[in-house]
Amino acid sequence: MITSRTNPKIKLVRSLRLRKEREATGLFVAEGISHVTAALEAEAGVEFVVCAPDLLTSAFARELVARESARGLPCHEVDAATFASVAEKDNPSGLLAVLRQRPARLSDLSPEMFAWGVALVSPQDPGNIGAVLRTLDAVGASGLLLLEGGADPYHPGAVRASMGALFHLPVASASFAEFAGWAERHRYAVVGTSARGSVDYRAANYSRPLILLMGSEQKGLSAEQLAACGQTVRLLMHGKVSSLNLAVAAGVLLYAAEAAG
Repeated sequence: MITSRTNPKIKLVRSLRLRKEREATGLFVAEGISHVTAALEAEAGVEFVVCAPDLLTSAFARELVARESARGLPCHEVDAATFASVAEKDNPSGLLAVLRQRPARLSDLSPEMFAWGVALVSPQDPGNIGAVLRTLDAVGASGLLLLEGGADPYHPGAVRASMGALFHLPVASASFAEFAGWAERHRYAVVGTSARGSVDYRAANYSRPLILLMGSEQKGLSAEQLAACGQTVRLLMHGKVSSLNLAVAAGVLLYAAEAAG
């Protein structure tokens, strides 16, 4: 059992809180019984598991660790204090996994395997990225495109909010110019969102292959980005607020597109 916070494995897990370390190593962390279970079921590149027997009271989770260990997956036992030193959550369940990042490449995606999805331009909140992934999974969409940088899809908040969708849906990053060329080449219908959109979202044409293009939380889509859209849709706002949360707006549009498709 590992009882030292300076153990190399523990130091690695702790370092993965930082984006620069996630990018340098190509690794990230999924914490909690449901997330680790989802990662293992999806065969999502789990490198090793860390568990704290004193905290891991779930019989299901204990059996899961024993089974994966028997199959050859490294499963490192630690004491409760050591686990708490790397856990993101209060009152941790005692289980986390370190996974290999497996980003998709835009050039490898086509309408045959990526019929419809969402493209987010410079999203700033990791939780929104994860929530959009979760909704993409719920409606049966194909995946997520991240354009012009923004938050890290492997941030712990994004991993948590995705509820396992990150482990099996493709996530590709690209510049907007690369995206525009790719969408035109494959004849995707690009539906953009704007408070000044010309079409009520309920009346839009969501024919596939389809990309729902959404701007960042603060800035929305630029004039250049709106010009790349075949349609721009608006969500009606009846109250005093001027906009919806990015993930909520994406959810409304995804369900509208799913119903139309």
